Amino acid sequence: MIELRHVRKEFGDVVPLQDINVTINDGDVISIIGPSGTGKSTLLRCINMLIEPTSGQIIVDGQDITEPGCDLNEIRKKVGMVFQSFNLFGHLTVIENIMNPQITLLGRSRQEAYDKAMYLLQQVGLVTKVFSYPDELSGGQQQRIAIARTLAMDPDIILFDEPTSALDPSMIGEVQSVIKLLAKTGRTMMIVTHEMDFARKISNRILFMHDGVIYEEGAPKQIFEHPQKEETRRFIQRLSSLTYRITSTDFDVEATNEELQAYGEKLLIEAERLSKLSMALEEICINNIAAYSDTPDIFVKVEYSEKLDTLTMDIRYNGEPFKAAESESKLFQLLLQEPTTTYTESELENDPDGFSRRIKISFGWVEE
Repeated sequence: MIELRHVRKEFGDVVPLQDINVTINDGDVISIIGPSGTGKSTLLRCINMLIEPTSGQIIVDGQDITEPGCDLNEIRKKVGMVFQSFNLFGHLTVIENIMNPQITLLGRSRQEAYDKAMYLLQQVGLVTKVFSYPDELSGGQQQRIAIARTLAMDPDIILFDEPTSALDPSMIGEVQSVIKLLAKTGRTMMIVTHEMDFARKISNRILFMHDGVIYEEGAPKQIFEHPQKEETRRFIQRLSSLTYRITSTDFDVEATNEELQAYGEKLLIEAERLSKLSMALEEICINNIAAYSDTPDIFVKVEYSEKLDTLTMDIRYNGEPFKAAESESKLFQLLLQEPTTTYTESELENDPDGFSRRIKISFGWVEE
């Protein structure tokens, strides 16, 4: 068990950790979420004493590791860490990267270290890369090797500092799969992540950090569906939806598509549905509603429902009605005819933002 009591960290005038109080129980899988710059990575590094807290206590198995004279090497054997940048030794082969720390820090024989390394390489699906060098591997493979190296030290708790942030989207899934397998073994883990769907599925506890404190914590269902505090609600709402205001035909569609792509990567929405939504946005809002108005004002909200597995675009606007059946785009007409597409047009009364018309279009998932 690990307990943090009033942990504070200052870097000059910058205070990433204000007052952290939390208990990590054996077997916990905790995801730490929150905006950038709120101290998430600093918190992990303090737990592993890679960064020394300015004040406060960190208790690991009853021992205050912030006290002078504490054997930090022994503590780090209990608390392993996986970094976002892999930190593999480029001049060593895969097997050497995993063997050497065991021999140097744990005093294992070469045969023991080799057997452990081979077992773990099988676990992460990379036994064929045993004599490869890091620069011969993909980013996802390097991160899986880094996880195997950490596991080889038999830590009581593993800290993951944004383990997929440096990876291409195509490689994120393979690393997440390894971490999910570890979670099922009952290992204690803390994960700083911006992948909300991953955090929701893997964790038994979520810590939401804001302004250097643990602002709210709870089970995934509570934090993501029923947050109790205002800043948590705002953060979750920003994650689950995108909003746009279109006031001219010069709207930057390319920038919107890039933002949609990033949104889809976070929520693991396949590219095909994002492409459909982008095409519908351009056809409805840019090519029609905005094009036929001298002063267009269109509010667009994009939202994904994990429960229903639907991607929805809600459009509210003033002006002449858009009639989908009269669209000259054949691709858009085909899109509307797909069985997984739902489309509605309606008039609004007493809309709080003063809009008079609404269009909603939703895209379900097709199993191939």
